[in-house]
Amino acid sequence: VQLQASGGGLVQAGGSLRLSCAASGSIFNINSMNWYRQAPGKQRELVASIFAYGNIRYADSVKGRFTISRDNAKNAVYLQMSSLKPDDTAVYLCNLFQRGMEYWGKGTQVTVSS
Repeated sequence: VQLQASGGGLVQAGGSLRLSCAASGSIFNINSMNWYRQAPGKQRELVASIFAYGNIRYADSVKGRFTISRDNAKNAVYLQMSSLKPDDTAVYLCNLFQRGMEYWGKGTQVTVSS
């Protein structure tokens, strides 16, 4: 399974970005697709998850600002980020969990300037 994330960039505080992640390869019975982020000197943080039956979870730090969605036909997951803050600056990584296995893609850098 391969995951390819895209959509990162430099944005001013208050702006928006939309991240995309496409999964390819042996995709069967995805349990969840997730977005994590890692800022320099900080632990990796789970930002948002979308589960097989549509359940969604967000980190408290992004609730009300970020929206995760999924296109099952494309095996893709998206993260719409609004009202961005400098604290949102990080490498964002997509993650897929299926049949007891976890897969990671390379990250995409999001930088929010004040």
